[in-house]
Amino acid sequence: MTDNLETPRVASASREIAAPADRIFELIADPSLQPGWDGNDNLATSEPGHRVRAVNDVFIMTLTNGADRENRVVEFEEGRRIAWQPSEPGKQPPGHLWRWELEPLDANRTRVTHTYDWTRLTDEKRMVRARATTSDKLTASLDLLAGIAEKP
Repeated sequence: MTDNLETPRVASASREIAAPADRIFELIADPSLQPGWDGNDNLATSEPGHRVRAVNDVFIMTLTNGADRENRVVEFEEGRRIAWQPSEPGKQPPGHLWRWELEPLDANRTRVTHTYDWTRLTDEKRMVRARATTSDKLTASLDLLAGIAEKP
């Protein structure tokens, strides 16, 4: 199936969260916590103890369909930005990227932007899922993340 050139290949959503950036970043940088706020209904589990700390870190995530994904961190700035490229274990990434950017607004408020970029995706079997990953799915993740981060 050939991709429709009209389909946007970058989906993004932002929202303000009433929590400090460091608290929010800890939720994002610890893969074992990610299934608790995944609005895309795609993440099942990740082993605890693999907190991301640098570019080239790799963490394994088990998806809801039972498949494992290796996620290689390609962007990292502690407390501000993290992005990774998923792939099947031992294979090259097929060309999509998940990114989180945090902008502290004050000590207890942070603007969080979540982006899914599939501009370089070439794997035809992933195109349907990529097209379905729209801004509303990213907003759902942001809303779930806010619900956890804003708790006292």
